[in-house]
Parts: sequence; structure tokens; C-alpha cells
Amino acid sequence: MLITEKRAAFSLSLVYAFRMLGLFMILPVFSLYADDFAGTTPLLTGLAIGIYGLTQGLFQLPFGFLSDRFGRKRVIVAGLLIFCLGSIVAAEADSIYQVIAGRALQGLGAIAAALMALAADLTREEIRLRVMAIIGMSIGASFMISMVVGPVLAARYGLPVIFWITAGLALAGIAVIIFITPQPQSQAFHRDTQLSMADVGQILKNIELQRLDLGIFVLHLVLSATFVIFPLVLRDGLLIDEALHWKTYLPVFALSVLGMVPLIIITEKFRKLKSMFLLGIAMVLLAEVGLALATGYDTVFLMLVVFFIGFNFLEASLPSLVASIAPAAMKGTAMGLFSSAQFFGAFSGGVVGGVLLASQNYTNGFLILAGLVLVWLLIAAAMKQPKLLESKIVSLKNMGEESVKLFVKQASLIKGVHEVSVYPDDRVAYLKVEKAFDEQPLNALLVK
Repeated sequence: MLITEKRAAFSLSLVYAFRMLGLFMILPVFSLYADDFAGTTPLLTGLAIGIYGLTQGLFQLPFGFLSDRFGRKRVIVAGLLIFCLGSIVAAEADSIYQVIAGRALQGLGAIAAALMALAADLTREEIRLRVMAIIGMSIGASFMISMVVGPVLAARYGLPVIFWITAGLALAGIAVIIFITPQPQSQAFHRDTQLSMADVGQILKNIELQRLDLGIFVLHLVLSATFVIFPLVLRDGLLIDEALHWKTYLPVFALSVLGMVPLIIITEKFRKLKSMFLLGIAMVLLAEVGLALATGYDTVFLMLVVFFIGFNFLEASLPSLVASIAPAAMKGTAMGLFSSAQFFGAFSGGVVGGVLLASQNYTNGFLILAGLVLVWLLIAAAMKQPKLLESKIVSLKNMGEESVKLFVKQASLIKGVHEVSVYPDDRVAYLKVEKAFDEQPLNALLVK
């Protein structure tokens, strides 16, 4: 990686992490403190947790299109300012309605698509996937950190402090974008990271991709709904003080990361992707049933570990499956629709969680969520055995038109290459290759 690419990977990962920390720190604590706000009802509590998903799902694609027209950095800074404003609105809130408004504003600053486009502008085709993987790891790490840090901050300083810290993180993100993130020499449309409206219809016709979109929708619905009611289980059911909740979440995440490793090894080494994918869903299902039936702390703790082993594995597997199944040149479109499904799932989970909270029957609540996961498991069981393919992007900018045609013909014959797509307007080849793919024959074509 070039120095500018390392700076891009580091700085954009940092901005992603700052934003995700701010969004998720309230997830394990808000229902514990929601009664401090005037007008609070169980449904509004859930809405406050999930509303960011609605606005983010609606505005992430428009923000991406705006970044094409007005520049990546300008749109990202504008989105972070909106996010900061939303955090301040929530920090100053006296009523639940003001918290909801603040959370909606946080989601409205939907910069995910613009950040991915900027990452693509700043990286060469051959190392872009590596940079995207680094950004993805930062998102996962920030989620885990937020689930541990949120309870500590809320118990010691109060819920408004979390929103003030979130506002500060947004401003820090702006500073990173302005002073650390490199300025791209040019701006272009990247089919591997950005949504193309012309390709939406084709992606929507792909039943396998629709299964995955449904999967991420259900997964984040269940996550949000679970954590509308689970913190109250710890406090009211198991009589664990709010200040000590982090002592549950920290070992849970440590054990869940360790528990996920065997699933990854079996998937990669023995090519058991579908089996392990279904096992991950089954683990989330088992955890929800276990939480419904648990009567003591040890069982609750174990079920939470099982939940996050399954959740973390699925959270990593689903985007990988989308990238593997989607046509190479339509990966950006497929991932854009997938992300929208994820955000709408988080919103729906907040609403569902609020309804379950209102019932005051946590056992039935967890069982209802288990039922949703069971439906997903049955739908996922019908999926075709996915091939373990990777995307690869190579630049053809130095080739003439006839050379490009010859490259496509010859590259398609290379062992391990399953797909080659080239668009004349950007002179980039999008390939689908096997994981054990030998790059030497492809590199030989590029130096001819």
C-alpha cells in the first residue's frame, strides 16, 4: 500500500469507528434510563433506539449521489455536522420526542456511501478490497467497544454525556477528514463500491441476493429488539446494577470472538459455507429461546455468548456472501441495497422491541424474536450452495480497445476465473475468481 492509501485506510476507518461508537453506545443502556424523559412510553423507547436506521436507510444513497456532484469530503463533513447536531439535540433533550428527533438527525447524516466512494477514489483497484476489509474491521470493533463503554459512561455520568461524547466524536471525525484523509486527485464512479440505478432491477431479480437482504434485515431487527428489553432483564430480572452491566458484556464479547474462530476455520478450510451460515442462524435462534427460558444469570450469560458468536459470524458472512454472489461489476449496487436492508432492520427492531417492552412479558418477547429467526432459517435453508469466490479488480487504462477485448477473451479462459466484466467508460476489469486463484497468468496478460 502507498502512503496515501495507508492514510486513507486509517483515517476513514477512524471516521467510521467514531460514528458507529456514537450510534451504538446507547443500545445497551437507553431502555434503562428512558423514563428520565417526559412522555416516555415503551413504544417510544424502542423508536428512539431504532429511528436512526430509518433516516440512514432513506438518506445514505442520496448522500452518495450528492458526493458525486459536490465532492466527497464536502458531503462527508456536512453529514458529520448533521450527526453532531442530532447528538446535541438528544443531549439537551427533556422529552422522549426530542431524543427521537436527535436520533433521527444522527441517522440523516448518512455518510456511509460517500465514505466508501472516497475510499475508492483514494486507492488503486488492486488493493481496494484490502482497504475495505480494514474499514469493515473497524466497524465491528467499534460495535463491541460501544456495548462495553456505553454502560460505564451512562452509569457514571448519565445518558446525556453519551450524546455529548458522540457530538465530540463527530467533530473529531470532521478534523480527521480535513487534516488527515488525503485529497483525491480525481473523482470517479466505482462500480465495486457505489450503487448504479441502472443495475438495481437486475439485483432485485436475484433471489439469492434477496435472501441475504432479508437475512441482514432480520439480524439487525433481532439485535435492536433484543437490546430494547435485555438491559431490563439484567437490572430488573437478575437485579444487576446498571453500573455493573459492562462486567457482563466484556467477557461475553471476548468469548464470542474466540467462539467465532472455529466457524471461520471450518468455513474457509473445508468450504462448509452454507452449513456454517445455517449454524450461525441456528445459534441466534437458540440464544433467543434460551433467553426466554433462562431463570438464572449463568444461563443468561451463556445464551448471550451464543447469540454474539452467531451474530458476529453472520455479520461477517453476509456481506461476503453478497460480494460472492453479485455480478462482479454490480457489487456496489448489491451492497448498497444490502446496507439499506440492514438499516431498515435496525429501525424495525426498535419498533418491535418497543411493542414487546409494552407487553411486559419478556419471555414471550424473546420467543417472538426466535420465531422471526426461525422463519429466516427456513428461507435460508433453501439457498443454493454458494461458491467461495472473491472479487478482483484490475486497471486496463493503459490498453487500447482491441487489447481490452483480447484481455477479456483470454482472462475468461484462465483456470479459477469465473467472470470477467469490462466497462469501456472506466477501463476497469471486474473479475470473480476462486480463493485459490493463481494470479500469474492474469498478471502476464496485463504486462503484454
